[in-house]
Amino acid sequence: MRSIAIMNQKGGVGKTTTAVNVSAALADAGAKVCVIDLDPQAHATLHFGEDTKSEGKSVYDVLTGKMKLADVRIAVTENLHLIPAHLDMVGAELELASAVGRELILRDELAEDNVHYDYLIIDCPPSLGLFTLNALTAVKEVFVPLQPHYFSLHGFMRLLETLEAVSRRLNKNLKLSGILLTMYDETRLASEVAQDIERFLQQREQLPKVCSGANIFETRIRRNIRLAEAPSHGVPIFGYDAHSNGAEDYRRLAAEIMR
Repeated sequence: MRSIAIMNQKGGVGKTTTAVNVSAALADAGAKVCVIDLDPQAHATLHFGEDTKSEGKSVYDVLTGKMKLADVRIAVTENLHLIPAHLDMVGAELELASAVGRELILRDELAEDNVHYDYLIIDCPPSLGLFTLNALTAVKEVFVPLQPHYFSLHGFMRLLETLEAVSRRLNKNLKLSGILLTMYDETRLASEVAQDIERFLQQREQLPKVCSGANIFETRIRRNIRLAEAPSHGVPIFGYDAHSNGAEDYRRLAAEIMR
């Protein structure tokens, strides 16, 4: 199983959009996929058309020891399962503040789960708090969506420091494997940012160990209004406009990941 956290401490970069749509594309291609929504905003859960305000079971119950993953798992399609988030997760970090091994709860729960998947994809919150740490200790790979802007590069360097610290102290198998350029348009700035990242990654001997094997995905996720509209309909882009640029880009990205 490939276990992947999709993270960026900056919001609004297409993190949840990527988690939802690449998962749906992988499932449509025949892979068995599980998505875990670790964001207290529960945007991935909403994107799949699930309720976040009812008394439904969620990953909150797993993190607080009330339930197992099998108890909260939802079948979105035959090949795609969801561990939903709940708005109550806002207070979970305080509840877990004194828990021993609180950064490893999700890892341990996944180890006990007996359902096999080809891909486990975790949508992380736009922060570097306890939920993100749980994701980073539970996976082997990290994908980072980036907008091709100058400030994105600045935040990316801070993110690498976090990944290196987690790799050194909590999860020696953690690797940054993919950088995805989102909301991409053919401007000079976008091209320059992409080139800057490529030059940075070519300095293999000087890179932190955690990102020494990282690459930029060839696929660029273009700006597409249909991607922004799909969440309000509670479906991935393929159920909203299967012929849009957004659908085409995420199909291409899924194929690239599977290669």
